Amino acid sequence: MGGMKALTDGHVVISPKILYFGTPVVLLSTENADGSANLAPMSSAWALGQVVVLGLAAASHTVANLRARPDLVINLPGPDQWRAVERLAPLTGADPVPDHKRGAFRHEADKFGAAGLRPVDSDLVRPPRVADCPIAMEARAVEVGEGCTGGFVVVQAEVLRVHCESRLVVPGTQHIDPGEWSPLIYNFRHYFGLGPELGHSFRSETPRG
Repeated sequence: MGGMKALTDGHVVISPKILYFGTPVVLLSTENADGSANLAPMSSAWALGQVVVLGLAAASHTVANLRARPDLVINLPGPDQWRAVERLAPLTGADPVPDHKRGAFRHEADKFGAAGLRPVDSDLVRPPRVADCPIAMEARAVEVGEGCTGGFVVVQAEVLRVHCESRLVVPGTQHIDPGEWSPLIYNFRHYFGLGPELGHSFRSETPRG
C-alpha cells in the first residue's frame, strides 16, 4: 500500500518528512553584531506562563545572535500578512550564506525592507518590534540549550512586555479577545487562519455567550 500499513481502525502508519501540524507563525527580531536588526520567521513556538519556548535550527543566524545578545522581540503576524512572512522565508542574515543554505537562500541585510514591514523601537529591549504585527512581545532569552538531536536548539525566552493593537483588547481588561485575534497558522508548510469559534475552556475569562 505504497509503504503505508493499513490498520483496522482506519488509520495508517506514515513517516512524514515534517511535523508542522498547525502552529502559530512568529517573526523574531534579534540584534546583529553591528547593531542592525535581523528578522526571521519561525513556527516552533509555545508559551508556558510568561515564558515562550522557541525551537530553532542550531546553525541559524538568529541563534548566533541570541547566544551573543539575548534580547529579542516575538512578533505575531495575522493571517493577512502571510505574504510578508513568505518574502522573509528564503532570506538569511548570515553573510556569507552558510553552505547548508546555499542555492535555496540568499543574504539580505535589510530584512524589514525586503518583507515590506516597518520597524519600531522597543521599550525594554534593543531589537525593534514589527509595527505591522498585531501583537509583539519584548523578551529576553534566559536559556539557549541544545536539542536532543543536535540539529536544533531550544530557547526559553522570558516575556518582559506585551504590545497589542487596542482593537484586540477586551475593554477594561488585560485580556486579548480570542474572537477578534486570529494568529497566522503554519500547517504542513501551508498558511492558514483560524475558523469559527467552536467553544471555550472552563477556565476561559473571556467567554462569548
